[in-house]
Amino acid sequence: MARLTSYVLRQLVVALLAVTGGLAALVWLTQSLRFLELVVSRGLSLGVFLELTLYMLPNFVAVVLPVTTFIVVLAVYHRLESDRELVVMRGAGLGPLALARPALLIAVAVAAIGWTMNLWVVPKTYRAFREYQFDIRHRMAAVLLQEGVFSSLGDRLTVFVRAREADGSFRGILLQDARDARAPATVFAEQGWFSVEGGAPRVVLVNGLRQELDLRSGTVRTLSFAENAMMIATPAMQQDGRYRDARERTLGELLRPDPAEQVSDRDRRRFVAEAHQRLSGPLLTISLVLVALATLLGGDFSRFGKTRRMLAAVVIGGALIAAGVAVGNLAARELALLPLIWLQAVLPGLVAAAWLLAPGLILRPGRHPAHG
Repeated sequence: MARLTSYVLRQLVVALLAVTGGLAALVWLTQSLRFLELVVSRGLSLGVFLELTLYMLPNFVAVVLPVTTFIVVLAVYHRLESDRELVVMRGAGLGPLALARPALLIAVAVAAIGWTMNLWVVPKTYRAFREYQFDIRHRMAAVLLQEGVFSSLGDRLTVFVRAREADGSFRGILLQDARDARAPATVFAEQGWFSVEGGAPRVVLVNGLRQELDLRSGTVRTLSFAENAMMIATPAMQQDGRYRDARERTLGELLRPDPAEQVSDRDRRRFVAEAHQRLSGPLLTISLVLVALATLLGGDFSRFGKTRRMLAAVVIGGALIAAGVAVGNLAARELALLPLIWLQAVLPGLVAAAWLLAPGLILRPGRHPAHG
């Protein structure tokens, strides 16, 4: 029995690693394409691109892992059935529970991984991703500039560069600064480059001219310079922090937000619903596996294939995953519906477990239960 369990378990592990890795890589590739422009046309290094997109990977894995576990269990057990290997195992005296044991071990292991990902890994990496993304958009101004294009850095600051040099500097810079409504200014410079100082970007201009309009007197003041440094921080760049969404927060921050933060009632509800989904999500993985096992192994045995049962399992599993999304959205609007999150995650597993164990618990006349 131990050898048979090890045999099935090995197939499940190999398939799970392959499918999860492939699907996560596919999702990562499609999602990372939206950041490719920063590399191709805006000067962001390939290393920064990879670091930014790899921060998203744990979030993808946490999302696809329950689905891939369900798919792998269905595929492996369906193949064992098609190859008549389950027939041999049943002939060796294994009952439904013994046949299901390898998949249940995988389900429990994946659930433990899911809790680890949901409670610690994903909040940390997703927060790092959002902070990195924030820095690129609001502080690393140089990557936002394109040759021959007027680029807006905030509502009242526009920059135009004629050409970008290989060392990251710019030639032919025009800067329109209207942050001081009483004295808007236009700056021309032959050359310049961007840097980050004190967490905010600034531009160093060389051989330029500054024209400033005094709206009160209507006069234009002109100043030529050999070198001039300007801070170009917008209010978004200057803020010490940023508002973090639910995926970035730890479980404690979701349930007890910092009183200093101005969290709306709507976001408080979302945070609580997110916390319950993180805790209950791994249980749905176990339920999905139990549904797959009960559909394929439960009930009367048939030597003529179980294609219909396979299709039924796919439909039920897809419905459970869709229901999880819908219930989560409903609970985020009305906290009184929070028990539905747990009910949706646990109840299908309990029903499937009862169906799977029924042949061993109910004695029928003239038949003996299979032992596992």
